[in-house]
Amino acid sequence: MPINKKNEKSETSIRLFDKTTLKFILVGIINTLFGTGVMFLAYNVFSASYWLSSALNYILGSILSYFLNKYFTFQSKEKSWSQVVKFILNITVCYFLAYGLAKPLVMRILSGQEIKLVENVAMVVGMVLFVGLNYLGQRFLVFSEKK
Repeated sequence: MPINKKNEKSETSIRLFDKTTLKFILVGIINTLFGTGVMFLAYNVFSASYWLSSALNYILGSILSYFLNKYFTFQSKEKSWSQVVKFILNITVCYFLAYGLAKPLVMRILSGQEIKLVENVAMVVGMVLFVGLNYLGQRFLVFSEKK
């Protein structure tokens, strides 16, 4: 019986970390460069708020991400509105979780610091949290293979 548990565990590991993971990371790098540029430009140059700046990042970045991940990373052939809706829901939930947790956490850690520094750090922390949550959601919910 322990052999089965070992096999189940290694199958899970293979599904979590394989060539799809590497493709997701590559797409993530492209999205990060694009979205981060949008976010910090909006916040630091155009004085947009924390929420508007980070939202612009994920609205514009998510459009790019959908097409790159659908066709390149996960090579999904499914053509349905339900997949688009699942993608939008995944991005939305991940965004609010990541940024909703990041700002109060960083504000607590960096209390007493200038708000611009705190919010810039919070946006970076939010990005890191978002990436992990988003990968899991896209991999196992949005673009999961039908069996």
